[in-house]
Amino acid sequence: MPYQLCEKVRQLEPYEPIKGQYRIRLDANESFYSMPEELLAEIREIVNDLDFNRYPDPMAAELIQSFSDFYGLDPDTVTATNGSDEMLYLLASAMLKKNSTVVVADPDFSMYNFYSFLSENKVISYGKTELMNIKIDDLIKTVNDNKADMVIFSNPCNPTGMGISAEDARKLVTSVNSLVVLDEAYMDFWDQSILDEAAGYDNLIVLKTASKAVGCAAIRLGFAAANKTITNALRAVKSPYNVNSLSQKIGACVYRHKELLQERRDTIIRNTKELYKAFLELKDKYVLRFDIAEPCANFVFVRTELAGDIFGYLLDNGIAVRFFKSAGALRITTGSEDENAEVLRYIEKYIIEKYLSENR
Repeated sequence: MPYQLCEKVRQLEPYEPIKGQYRIRLDANESFYSMPEELLAEIREIVNDLDFNRYPDPMAAELIQSFSDFYGLDPDTVTATNGSDEMLYLLASAMLKKNSTVVVADPDFSMYNFYSFLSENKVISYGKTELMNIKIDDLIKTVNDNKADMVIFSNPCNPTGMGISAEDARKLVTSVNSLVVLDEAYMDFWDQSILDEAAGYDNLIVLKTASKAVGCAAIRLGFAAANKTITNALRAVKSPYNVNSLSQKIGACVYRHKELLQERRDTIIRNTKELYKAFLELKDKYVLRFDIAEPCANFVFVRTELAGDIFGYLLDNGIAVRFFKSAGALRITTGSEDENAEVLRYIEKYIIEKYLSENR
């Protein structure tokens, strides 16, 4: 009998982002900033001095120290990974037994569900309110009623851009017996983080990434903050040389430029607020049924029956945003002022040339 793939992976398709070349890319929640010349000069020196024939530091000590200094953490409570995806897989596979129960939120980042599926865990979906909010008491009840082993969600949320307060996050952690994983990938753009409190709880892990506010999506860096017991376990189950030497050195260098990163973050926040305001103005100007969530992240989430048509129209004009067919929504990453203006110009052009002309 010929070999057959395991049933759970037999029908899976590789993840494929939007293909093609687009003059404006606002589909992946990346930073619109690239590296300034002063930082590029330091990175070139790093490349020149790198021992390519040696394995990387298995504990990523310099990188973790730089990250910890940036956020004011004890480096003994931080684990570095090859992007947050590696940590998500470790949490679902190594930190849980097979057939464990995991509570995820809906809608949220799809990879929480996916890695739990691969690890053969039972996934319980907590449905958010019609306004895409989490009611913390309802979530706590869902976790406790199902005797969940882990609850995981993004805060602020990808894709809605909304979040729960630090007070609600603490209430969740202290009201359940499960492991609580808060993915704060977008918390640099908001002020409700409990990252610096993670080491004080016995059941909390807070995740961070260098791919958003830090602008280093290319080097794939993720971090987990937790108490020392959990941290020691995470360091034990990760692969020995998981973060490559180049990413470690570049990441450590970038996190040392605290003032630059904070200035860029502030600009992204300001641009996001302006983008949100512009969508509200479009909604009022043309009396459109746009449901627009006030964002806590670096993108704007717009639910509308026109989402698919607008998405296609933007692609035809060299602009990529993210379309969520099941939610009937667009997620538009904050770009530069010029990029945001161009996106808005083409959306208004679509409304005038297509939507209004066909619905008069």
